[in-house]
Amino acid sequence: MNRKELHKKAMLITGLLLKEKGYISFVDVFLKLGYLDQKDYENWRRKKIPYLEKVIKVNLGRINFVMKAIRQNSLNGKLKPSWTSYKSWGKGTKIDLRFSKTGEENIEKLYATHFVKQKKEA
Repeated sequence: MNRKELHKKAMLITGLLLKEKGYISFVDVFLKLGYLDQKDYENWRRKKIPYLEKVIKVNLGRINFVMKAIRQNSLNGKLKPSWTSYKSWGKGTKIDLRFSKTGEENIEKLYATHFVKQKKEA
């Protein structure tokens, strides 16, 4: 799939997610694109995988392209960026999960940002 096709598919998915959930998250987009398996996602949430990028099935260039396109489209569409905490599941101490190999703060914040419909003013 070339970038133009990928952009189109990602925009279709974000529209569906907005209708279905009321927000867009990068994790949901990667799941719907087939770049992330549900089982791998669940294993990451259970601390069995050290960082999410390890199990996303495309390279960093493609990940960045998708994230940049969704962020830009979401902001243009007047969606509100909202940071979301991703904590581990299961028994024991809940830890903040890592998305990237480096764990760099800005990258982690980008991954954890959801885009939410703004409430209409009365």
